[in-house]
Amino acid sequence: MIQRVQSIWLLLAALTLTCMLFLPFLTKNVNGSEFSVYTNGLHQSISGNEVDALVVTPFFPLFISNIAIAVLCIVAIFSFRNRTIQKRLTSVAIILTLGLSFWGFNYAQKIPGGIEGANYGIAAFLPILTILFCALAIRGIRKDEHLLRSADRLR
Repeated sequence: MIQRVQSIWLLLAALTLTCMLFLPFLTKNVNGSEFSVYTNGLHQSISGNEVDALVVTPFFPLFISNIAIAVLCIVAIFSFRNRTIQKRLTSVAIILTLGLSFWGFNYAQKIPGGIEGANYGIAAFLPILTILFCALAIRGIRKDEHLLRSADRLR
């Protein structure tokens, strides 16, 4: 059944990953320029005397990976008929989220001067929330399996 609790957890995980697209991992001011690391690239705001400019260095593999993990969570919601596949997809989403966060912070090293003295944004903590939601979804899947096994015993 699609209205189980793990569907809610997986939807929250997908929404959290979607929020990561619009929020910065970290920001840092270097020589009057503000650098922000998003999943779609490195944004540099240059404030001059009269003109403000935004320079974006795209990083599409990280962006596509973020979207792919969110889609994986949505696919896991709709694989409710096969709980073992749903559990495996959710476990893969946890592993890929760990890789995404490591990859994002590795990419953040491209800021001039590294990440020392940088301010971490809310997107830096969203992978932890995504992993928590996926773990709660796995717990819900296990409870469903246990419930179905006990119902089979009664028949």
